Amino acid sequence: MTITEILKRGKSYVKDSLETINKLDEKLKAFITVNNKAKELPGKFSGVPIAVKDNIVTKGLRTTCASKILKEYIPPYDATVVKKLKQSGFTIIGKTNLDEFAMGTGTEYSAYQITRNPWDLSRVAGGSSGGSAAAVASGEVVAALGSDTGGSIRQPAAFCGVIGFKPTYGLVSRYGLVAFASSLDQIGPITKTVKDAAILMNVISGFDSNDSTTVDRKVEFTKYLDEDFSNVKVAFPKEVFDEGIEDGVAERFNEFVKFLEGKGIKVDKVDFPELKYSVATYYIIAPAEVSSNLSRFDGMRYGKRNEEEGLLETYLKSRTNNLGPEVIRRIMIGTFTLSAAYYDAYFEKAQKVRRLITNKIENLFDKYDFIITPTSPITAFKIGEIKDPLVYYLMDIFTIPANLAGIPAINIPFGFSNNLPVGMQIMGRKFDDPKVLGFANYIEKDNPVVFPFKEEKK
Repeated sequence: MTITEILKRGKSYVKDSLETINKLDEKLKAFITVNNKAKELPGKFSGVPIAVKDNIVTKGLRTTCASKILKEYIPPYDATVVKKLKQSGFTIIGKTNLDEFAMGTGTEYSAYQITRNPWDLSRVAGGSSGGSAAAVASGEVVAALGSDTGGSIRQPAAFCGVIGFKPTYGLVSRYGLVAFASSLDQIGPITKTVKDAAILMNVISGFDSNDSTTVDRKVEFTKYLDEDFSNVKVAFPKEVFDEGIEDGVAERFNEFVKFLEGKGIKVDKVDFPELKYSVATYYIIAPAEVSSNLSRFDGMRYGKRNEEEGLLETYLKSRTNNLGPEVIRRIMIGTFTLSAAYYDAYFEKAQKVRRLITNKIENLFDKYDFIITPTSPITAFKIGEIKDPLVYYLMDIFTIPANLAGIPAINIPFGFSNNLPVGMQIMGRKFDDPKVLGFANYIEKDNPVVFPFKEEKK
């Protein structure tokens, strides 16, 4: 079931969604909180159930960020995107699982549970928006919101075989999104079809006076859904095959290139040597912003407090007992790189490399309409299989550049490897979001075999 199918049917899907969640989620564990009292709201999308990642605040509905420190937090207000969804008639069916404070790639760092992949319950659903992707892929909901800091919408969408779209930075308000890395974070949709993603973007995007990073720019995201993209020029970095890519993913990517060429699209291999620096750059900038953004969760201003004799001791006990190991690791890394002795050597240098990567991408867009890569170098891995945090970090090699440059990027499913979904990523120029969605829809319409959720033509 998709958004457009529900609208055509003219019947609420809220009760069906709750029944599906109650039947499946004991094993799937996509939700931290289910809104069992959810009801239809008036509006254009009345009766359409949607899930929201649990780092996006919802008035009166628990928001935990999958952390013990916020276990009992009930927000007094709605995030701007949630407010817009409700005003349009969407029903918030529940809050989905994630890696704690959105730091991870498999929900294995959630303080509550690990979300299972609907295609294979022994494997992760991806992260950090794994709960949202699993909920959509399993049919628990028709759509969900996630947040994307370095690929956290696109990578779980690839692992679960659904659409995941990261908009241009500034097109969607971050007001009410619990901040991870403010210069990188962006809220976006996870859906079964590209059209549904475009519909949701029309709802949640727009200028917000509560978020000074939003741009006052009217964008019609469904504008190019019926366009012919056979005359576009596409590039892919030759370095794609140097980054530990699985054989099956490499095979699907080669097939994807041939598929595009078969439609008359010009596809060129290009040099992108800066790609190999993107992970290191990200994991200096993001933890630095984390160390600042998460300082408020100290048991005093926000979060669970563990009382000790002195103020410092209370801070230390509250944070040590209620923040997970990955969150603490990133806070420590960020505090180190921002320290007076190392700021120039690490943080300032990372910002310069970020500019180099952004410039390279912009230069490529002077010649090409889109850049393509696999979304992830691997398919969904088994729960507990990866122990080394550095291995986790390297999984974001293809998704991070879009966040560093602030450009739109989408995951589209493209076949399988070892019976697990493989995703392809399309990146476009800044503010070319409608064209990215249009190109993805152009591919989706002509490739029904690899899109298991494609709508039937009436």
